[in-house]
Amino acid sequence: MTKGGGISNENQGKKMGGQDFIKNKKKMKKNMQRLGGRGGLSLESFANIKARNENYNPSIIKKQREFYKNAKYMKKYKRSLKQHEQPNIPPTDERPLEGENETNERDYVNRNKRSKKNTRSLGKLYEKKREEEEKARMEREATIQAKKEERQKSEARRRALKEKMYKKTKSGQPVMKYRIEHLLETIQGSTT
Repeated sequence: MTKGGGISNENQGKKMGGQDFIKNKKKMKKNMQRLGGRGGLSLESFANIKARNENYNPSIIKKQREFYKNAKYMKKYKRSLKQHEQPNIPPTDERPLEGENETNERDYVNRNKRSKKNTRSLGKLYEKKREEEEKARMEREATIQAKKEERQKSEARRRALKEKMYKKTKSGQPVMKYRIEHLLETIQGSTT
């Protein structure tokens, strides 16, 4: 310390907020992270140090970096191609130069023709799709109706059979004629 209360040149680098202190602190922090915390290396991490270093291969890392960079460029390229292929580009409000006026008008007319063709083709596609959906709906309704009719017929048959089977004589005995006919039909159906 000097007489005026300032810090001398000797201690200037070692003060608490100095650059040397910050650098040392950063180095200590890096070492702590590398060694695995405050307690130094654990036995397990010490044993695995060599194994971990064998996995480090700069050429593989370089190839991966190159691969991802190429993928990014390809994505950008495909996106730009897609933008160029889109026919429905809205016309801009910019005024063309006098020499370019005719070509720009032709381009504008061509764009309009293309957009009209596209709307027509979209309309046709929409109509086709609607017709197909309508056909599919009609077929579904027809199959449902057929199943319903079949169910009603089988229920009517069962009802008639049930009535015959439960018929009784005046004295309350079952009428055997219908039961024997039913047994005969089932036997004939099983043999054929």
